[in-house]
Amino acid sequence: MQENNITNSIRTLRFLNNEMTQQDLAEKVGVTRQTIMSMEKGKYSPTLELAFKIAEVFNKNLADIFTYKKQENKKGLKVRFKKQYTLCWPVLFNTHYCRYI
Repeated sequence: MQENNITNSIRTLRFLNNEMTQQDLAEKVGVTRQTIMSMEKGKYSPTLELAFKIAEVFNKNLADIFTYKKQENKKGLKVRFKKQYTLCWPVLFNTHYCRYI
């Protein structure tokens, strides 16, 4: 199972907001309680529209609620996408020498 790279502070914000229940928040944003529970546990990343609705309920910016964590491989190194680049430089007579790296 792939780890979710988006974390959130929804649970904390609910409790700071008069101990709002998952059901209360779900009704305000138009989803089920199970959706809110899955987001809080990090098993579900909300759509952009849902994220904006949640931010509106708490009167916060998206960045105050959601955080993106960069993906790392098992050795702790950042994952690099394999892509082939072409390195070119000018040579005599307006021609270019290119090498794939």
